Amino acid sequence: MKVYIAGKLGTDEEKEIVGKVEKLCKNLGLETFVPHRDVGIAGGIWDVKRVFKGDINDGLDSCDALIAVLDGLHVGAGTAWEIGYAYAQGMPCIGIKTDESVEEGFEYLSPIIIGSVDMATSFSELNGMLKELIENFFNPN
Repeated sequence: MKVYIAGKLGTDEEKEIVGKVEKLCKNLGLETFVPHRDVGIAGGIWDVKRVFKGDINDGLDSCDALIAVLDGLHVGAGTAWEIGYAYAQGMPCIGIKTDESVEEGFEYLSPIIIGSVDMATSFSELNGMLKELIENFFNPN
């Protein structure tokens, strides 16, 4: 099972939480696709097609599920798009928000994003949700 990990990368803290999600997935035996690791960051407008193809056509389209890091004052535009795309494809989507409750972050998250993901509020909760996802993936009945 392969998981796409979406999240902002503007600060060391944002990169760290994406890394924690990746480590948790690896510890559960999941293959991961992490866009900045596997494709890189766009160097400029001239690089958009390469990054889009790598992140979406080669990355997200090859995954079985998406995990979106939703910490912070807003959801990154790319993360929001990736959630919507994965949801439209019928892919299981999990959001993780550890910095405040979903109720406290409601105005920043939007009902559309909240309604598109199963929400975890801790790494422990995410671990349990991923175990259930793995079980359902390999034993769909």
